[in-house]
Amino acid sequence: MTTDTASYVALHESGELARRINDAHRLMSPCRLCPRACGGDRWSDEVGICRTGHRARVASYGPHFGEEAPLVGYNGSGTIFFSSCNLLCSFCQNSDISHFNRGRIVHHRELSRIMLSLQERGCHNINLVTPTHVVPQIMEAVSQAAGDGLTIPLVYNSGGYDSVESLRLLEGVVDIYLPDFKFWDTRWAERYCRAPDYREMAQAAIGEMHRQVGDLVTDTRGIAVRGLIVRHLVMPEGIAGTPQIMAFIAENISKATYVNVMSQYHPCADAVGDTVIGRRITRAEFETALTAARMAGLTRLDGW
Repeated sequence: MTTDTASYVALHESGELARRINDAHRLMSPCRLCPRACGGDRWSDEVGICRTGHRARVASYGPHFGEEAPLVGYNGSGTIFFSSCNLLCSFCQNSDISHFNRGRIVHHRELSRIMLSLQERGCHNINLVTPTHVVPQIMEAVSQAAGDGLTIPLVYNSGGYDSVESLRLLEGVVDIYLPDFKFWDTRWAERYCRAPDYREMAQAAIGEMHRQVGDLVTDTRGIAVRGLIVRHLVMPEGIAGTPQIMAFIAENISKATYVNVMSQYHPCADAVGDTVIGRRITRAEFETALTAARMAGLTRLDGW
């Protein structure tokens, strides 16, 4: 399959994208963009858990070559790192961005110019990292950029703690969903993310994502054009619940789901010295996780 124009272009041209932007704005005041629904009046710059007002904050952007192979291709994934986060995992490897909000405030017109600059540099997609709390601002920028010639796929790269209500506004806007599925057990999601409902929210969100875009589709070069990729970080002592997560994906999403079982966990931020996750995973723990994915019937495993 190949594509010349991402689906958001048609939404922009029809006026539907503008109508959805208005709906997204209404979710900001009181804010209920994510499952935390903390209720800040973000139009008045009253911030909640994500500590973000009515403008997005960007930490960095550029071609990225460390993503999954179908996203990287030949010229890299055009990655935009948004500051802050709605999940705020205690072990975050980008805590300077997520917890300490490093970055600068950008108007949606500047954000659209960033997107266009990444396209001009030959990137295969626009990879929106930690986008959950800035969905309206992203939609505004996409509308502006589509009018100015943006056509490459949009990647929604989230922690998996997303609201179905917000995701529905992105149908036809996002081409590739790239969520994490971090934890199965409520105990660990509460301890390390303060999100005891993480599993239920991730299940619903990933189901909605798959409904919108289906299994991953690549072009003749092997570059992603549409679909779902799920990431799962293997944690020490098996606390991520890998077997249950892999079974859920296989049984409730699709056995053809492209899954990245990731081995790179190392203790960062508050995880340093933690009695459970204060160490790297072992080779045996990673092999056990891969086996769980294969036993569930998943065959599209990144790099394997």
